[in-house]
Amino acid sequence: MTESSHHHDASGQASAWVKRFALLIPGGGTVLDLAAGGGRNGRYLLGQGFGLVAVDRKTDALSDLSDRDDVEIIEADLEDGSPWPLGSRQFEAVVVANYLHRPLFPAIVGAVAPGGLLIYETFALGNEAFGKPSNPDFLLRPGELLDAVAGHLRVLAYEDLIVDDPKPAAVQRICARRE
Repeated sequence: MTESSHHHDASGQASAWVKRFALLIPGGGTVLDLAAGGGRNGRYLLGQGFGLVAVDRKTDALSDLSDRDDVEIIEADLEDGSPWPLGSRQFEAVVVANYLHRPLFPAIVGAVAPGGLLIYETFALGNEAFGKPSNPDFLLRPGELLDAVAGHLRVLAYEDLIVDDPKPAAVQRICARRE
């Protein structure tokens, strides 16, 4: 089995990092769940009253949401060199969890609306001690998320640490706002 840049959390629970900062997302807006997978974070934010745009290369796991007026599902391969599927659209929050494709950093940061948040969490160097992903192509280097937002977004919180929950892993995570 080959390693991918996208690793799902099978628990179905929204990320604690996303839950922590959901209260700071401007109310009534729309959030982008990028590389949404089964939509655990997007589903949580829908429950908090936000509209949802979910993007993934396979959207079968989101089909139960397809008839909702407040949900837009976009099937797109973010890594095949195709244009960014969202054009110049901006969102009250952009949420990325357990996904890394570095060429998308400028588009991800650009998709954050004024006053909006980027809530990003994925694996970091050191994770190879715990299992997959272990390929450095899919592991953030120290400070890499800080570098990605520098000059564009104001960092509200940043962590680079080893976590035990939902399983032991090396992660980097950031919450940053476009002022």
